[in-house]
Amino acid sequence: MAVKNYYDILGVNKGATDKDIKQAYRRLARKYHPDVNPGDNSAEAKFKEVNEAFEVLSDKEKRRKYDKYGDKWQYADQLDEAARQQSQYRQYSTGGGTSFHFGGDIGGMDSLFDELFGGTGRRGFSRRSQPRRGQDLETSVEVTLEEAFNGSSRMINLQGEKPCPTCHGTGRIQNLPCSTCRGAGVVSDIKRLEIKIPAGVKTGSRVRISSKGQPGYGNGPSGDLYLNVTVVPHKVFQRQGDDLITEIPVPLTVAVLGGEVQVPTLKGGKLALKIPPETQNGRIFRLGGQGMPHLGKSTRGDLKAKVNIVLPTKLTEKERELFKQLGQLHPA
Repeated sequence: MAVKNYYDILGVNKGATDKDIKQAYRRLARKYHPDVNPGDNSAEAKFKEVNEAFEVLSDKEKRRKYDKYGDKWQYADQLDEAARQQSQYRQYSTGGGTSFHFGGDIGGMDSLFDELFGGTGRRGFSRRSQPRRGQDLETSVEVTLEEAFNGSSRMINLQGEKPCPTCHGTGRIQNLPCSTCRGAGVVSDIKRLEIKIPAGVKTGSRVRISSKGQPGYGNGPSGDLYLNVTVVPHKVFQRQGDDLITEIPVPLTVAVLGGEVQVPTLKGGKLALKIPPETQNGRIFRLGGQGMPHLGKSTRGDLKAKVNIVLPTKLTEKERELFKQLGQLHPA
């Protein structure tokens, strides 16, 4: 049974469709987002928990592994391989088809997990003595839109494991369980790591950092580290793919007669935008190459400036009279 039930966290049943899972995630993400609950640590923890659950259940392969192995889903490949090997140990077939069965039962998933990550195999050798790639690690990271635009870095603490220094990852000393790791072959390890976040990431991006996961065993290669990215909402810009959208206030006179306004950019500073006469409210002007970077590329999306016509207030008598005259010239 899983320590964390991701289905319960999202409030869906095990047979939920991808659409059900996405809808539940969006509802809960809005409810517990730190921007909606400033200073609420419990809401922040719940937000991270919801993201973790969605990251697994929205991925078909991860969900399959989770449904099969629960909280041990990250070890699914190793468990499947160990199960295959155990099946070979239980049954050996000759060329003529006669089967020989070894006595006894190797055990269920828990004993399989213990055998794979703890003690020795049925043939009397430690599985940890065989070269094996280290486990991949995952962590969530939040970035601002500016950090996603420019790229950034973070210092993070990774809670992981490393081979036991006493038994060197075998879990055994003179055929007895190691007293340091209690036969597990690994001990807890906290790594402080500076990670680079590339420009162009978006919410849902999964950034791979090679060889920064768990160390391998028996001189096997290290696993990878995966960053699950969330970009926090911005007050001025909305993101649409790799395009940015912002509203620009345009005085009524400029909209009618034409003129020039300033458009803010995420780079900092502003760009001059010519407004043609008789520009309608809501019109969108596209500024090429002023949007978000395309992840892994040198090109960028566009900046879309949406016109928001600002009506004059506190009119003088003369101004009112002029508007009356305009109304007579252009009746509704």
